[in-house]
Amino acid sequence: MDRKELESALEAILFASGEPVQVDRICVALDIDRPTVEQLLQKLMDYYAYERRGIRLLKIDDSWQLCSAPDYAETIRKAFEIRKPAKLSQPALEVLTIIAYYQPTTRAYVDQIRGVDSSYTVGLLLDRGLIEECGRLQVPGRPRQYRTTKQFLRAFHLSSLKDLPELPDDIGEDGQMRLNEAGEVVDPMGDTEAPAQTDAGEPEDV
Repeated sequence: MDRKELESALEAILFASGEPVQVDRICVALDIDRPTVEQLLQKLMDYYAYERRGIRLLKIDDSWQLCSAPDYAETIRKAFEIRKPAKLSQPALEVLTIIAYYQPTTRAYVDQIRGVDSSYTVGLLLDRGLIEECGRLQVPGRPRQYRTTKQFLRAFHLSSLKDLPELPDDIGEDGQMRLNEAGEVVDPMGDTEAPAQTDAGEPEDV
């Protein structure tokens, strides 16, 4: 295949998948080397962005995925009558931040940092697909360990965990840290509402 045909074949693979596709899988399918595939992917990514097309190509770790352009999210929701997803509450953002920065980690460690029981919130984040179980800690009781997922990367517009913003020096293991919906680290010390001592019954949006 010539270069134009390779681009079209690559586009077809990404479209048909609907999920992130690893670069190595594409190399095997097209029978070409990795540098060429990565060059083609980068070209497609730049093309969609420059031409302001309705789709975008995202790089997620060692995988690539086609998705709709964020600019048209509201239009897409109207077309399919999709409800806008509920925002994560402050406790959920706090738990997600701790897991993101200290993964793999256990719920007990999250509870220790926050000073409250986080079992409800951990379950909520599991249901949302933002975190997942990744084995058990080899200590008595063998507690479950958790890590973030590729869905987490997509939700916060990150290519990899290396893109997480650096934690401010004055935010540490005191529970006073969280990500906002834009993926930025927030210090909620200025909040006037006292934090609840349990996450049980926490609403999904606030």
